[in-house]
Amino acid sequence: MADPAKRDPLEAAAAPAPAPGGIAARAALAARGGESYLDDLNPEQKEAVETLDGPVLVLAGAGTGKTRVLTTRIAHILATARARPAEILSVTFTNKAAREMKQRVGGMVGQAVEGMPWLGTFHAIGVKILRRHAELVGLKTDFTILDTDDQIRLLKQLLAAEGIDEKRWPARVLAGLIDHWKNRGLTPEQVPAGEGAVFANGRGKKLYAAFQERLKVLNAADFGDLLLECIRLFRENPEVLAQYQRRFKYILVDEYQDTNVAQYLWLRLIAQRPAVNTAVTSPRLRGEVDARSASGEGAPGLIETPPHPDPLPASGEREREALPMATLSPPKNICCVGDDDQSIYGWRGAEVDNILRFDHDFPGAKVIRLERNYRSTGHILAAASHLIAHNEGRLGKTLRTEDVPGEKVTVTGSWDSEEEARSVGEEIEELQRNGHLLDEIAILVRASFQMREFEDRFVTLGLPYRVIGGPRFYERAEIRDALAYLRVIHSPTDDLAFERIVNVPKRGLGDATIQLLHDHARKRRIPLTEAARAIAATDELKPKPRNSLRMVIDNFDRWRARKDSLPHNELAEIVLDESGYTEMWQNDKSADAAGRLENLKELVRSMEEFENLAGFLEHISLVMDTDKAEGVDAVNVMTLHAAKGLEFDTVFLPGWEEGLFPHQRALDEQGRAGLEEERRLGHVGLTRARRRAKIYFATNRRTHGLWQTNIPSRFLDELPEGNVEVTESKGAFGGAGNHGASRFDNMTAFGSNYSTPGWQRAQANKSRGGFSETGAPRYGDKGVGDDSLDHVDPIYDEDAPPGPPAGSSRRSAKRAGGPLTIEGELVAKSTGATSDFSAGDRVFHQKFGNGNVIAVDGNKLTIAFDRAGEKRVVDSFVERV
Repeated sequence: MADPAKRDPLEAAAAPAPAPGGIAARAALAARGGESYLDDLNPEQKEAVETLDGPVLVLAGAGTGKTRVLTTRIAHILATARARPAEILSVTFTNKAAREMKQRVGGMVGQAVEGMPWLGTFHAIGVKILRRHAELVGLKTDFTILDTDDQIRLLKQLLAAEGIDEKRWPARVLAGLIDHWKNRGLTPEQVPAGEGAVFANGRGKKLYAAFQERLKVLNAADFGDLLLECIRLFRENPEVLAQYQRRFKYILVDEYQDTNVAQYLWLRLIAQRPAVNTAVTSPRLRGEVDARSASGEGAPGLIETPPHPDPLPASGEREREALPMATLSPPKNICCVGDDDQSIYGWRGAEVDNILRFDHDFPGAKVIRLERNYRSTGHILAAASHLIAHNEGRLGKTLRTEDVPGEKVTVTGSWDSEEEARSVGEEIEELQRNGHLLDEIAILVRASFQMREFEDRFVTLGLPYRVIGGPRFYERAEIRDALAYLRVIHSPTDDLAFERIVNVPKRGLGDATIQLLHDHARKRRIPLTEAARAIAATDELKPKPRNSLRMVIDNFDRWRARKDSLPHNELAEIVLDESGYTEMWQNDKSADAAGRLENLKELVRSMEEFENLAGFLEHISLVMDTDKAEGVDAVNVMTLHAAKGLEFDTVFLPGWEEGLFPHQRALDEQGRAGLEEERRLGHVGLTRARRRAKIYFATNRRTHGLWQTNIPSRFLDELPEGNVEVTESKGAFGGAGNHGASRFDNMTAFGSNYSTPGWQRAQANKSRGGFSETGAPRYGDKGVGDDSLDHVDPIYDEDAPPGPPAGSSRRSAKRAGGPLTIEGELVAKSTGATSDFSAGDRVFHQKFGNGNVIAVDGNKLTIAFDRAGEKRVVDSFVERV
């Protein structure tokens, strides 16, 4: 028997669990209505639920009911009295998933679920363990958990104490390095010398150690410590580890393919059975941990586990000093649920090898495949399965469905990204007219900069949308900063914009300087820019901030002087470069810096569509004024990474081009492993769709500020011919994707016989003179929504050729800063006046038909259209009936 003195006191005080299959267990099961919760499971799901002994890996494909298996398995363990609620460890990745799991289990077994204190995320369970044993890792039980801002502030203090230039070696970059090391289970002593040398001329490792020491002094831990310190606690205190090994009779892990090295090591320690009456000095597990962590490659760095583990001699840097450990026996009842085909978070430390090596890490493991999909139609599943079959690093499974084949996956080529957005917008409007909910439509992009085209298009069409998993394009911090510079150039009296960027990048103009500017501006009743000009000419400030402030004012004067002589998009590039803003993000080595730079380039590119800076800024102000579509029927826009776990009736997948998807950075940095993760990302995108999956690619796309001719993604040729239909872009002026006639072929004026509805409407309007009897333009066939510009010609914006990708001017066919004129006709008027319409008026819109005005906001009307539903439009595009 185990030494009673070493037993967990909580465990010793608890009542024994009923014997499996005994009278108490059978009576408890009968009281809960028997095993009715198993009735609706398919054979594979039922096998995964009822296989309770030994290690089990459930390979659950997309839409196969993995959450149901996990929750039913917990309910089955409790209903059959195999364990008490407190003896089950159930680990998830998000608090939302933990709450959902608890609710589902409660619906099956009642109040018993309330006694499950060990159901939660890795970090939530880790902090619970650390607070119980805080003294053993140098903390107190009331230790503080630092958030990212606190962590960076502390690192800045350490950099200053070491005399390291924070501008050259940003604290945020060091925070990312430390987080990366902690995700791999590396303490400061275990960080390889080469990795420690990449920061601050070789001082990265020393700074990591100083950071950990400072955390102990402050009685604090960051999120990485919640697992790293747990691993150290278990390795250095085998009696504590043994308590938890005895406590948990069953372990369940969700989304196992997304675990990182630290989570894997933490789980491996708890998932072993402690030996009875044996305590040896063994470096084996310590060596295994060190080798796995230092390799940085997940499971391939593990030392092989012998069937009968004997103490191994310490050797080399990875085999540390001997630590007292309990002899480890074969693993106990652990069930991991995951899908190797959906491992898409390698960029943040997830190791797909963890799931690929499960049967090696847990000898005798049973692998159960869930392949019956309850989400998607046959054609979608066939396409997704055929695509992912090209990956070599997978365990293998084939999704199938008993649903109808449904619509084939469509592949559509477009000339450029604007045409791609137009075509998607038209398809969405057609679906909406046929009764399709916008909430059940998603656009999944590979990179966030792709969102801008779709957001602008939806604003023009009056389609409500929401961005999931992040801010909308124009709400991103880097975009707001860039716009603030442009706003000050356009309007020197814009104090809010000036205050936002006067010290961005850092120029030594702190809060005291800003307060001085405000005080002077209020006293003299002048804008902040004039206050800054006046103060910079005095001795109110010390020389350094005075010179910085003078430089800011001189820069704005120079840029403003060039505003009328330079194209506004070129001016924006000059401003971002000369202000140091671009350089600031180039020097930022954090994971999201590259994406921010791409967003800035996309912003500059989008300015080309406007005649001048004033027109562009007016458009932005209207876009920013759009309601966020919370609680209303709206299209969902997000990245592929943010879409995991979600599902929609219709999914649009734009940007399937080489270099964008698969992303060139993934190929350059990770080679074949990166390509396989990109392919898994495509698999995830396809399996988000229930009824329709629509893939798009553009022959020409503006990337990194330059037009590039793209070739379709290699993934398209990996889709099965029989399940895919190639279609032509609805917004195209020739063969889709430039694989047919060019959109520039046979272009003439309005007399041309184009078959697109927009050109037909344009011809009809031209023959009528272009204006209604009231003087309002008749070019309102494209529903201009709540954030559309009055000066945007809806027909021309959608149907006119955008011009060649480089070289020739596009402004004659694009939006203008004032009223746009085509062949001498005023297309749309610009107005800021109060509307002549009022609530209750019956009106007609060229595109949306008849409707009733239900609200008036300036010159914008909210109208309930008879067929198109509720939309917000500018009053110049409607007329009374």
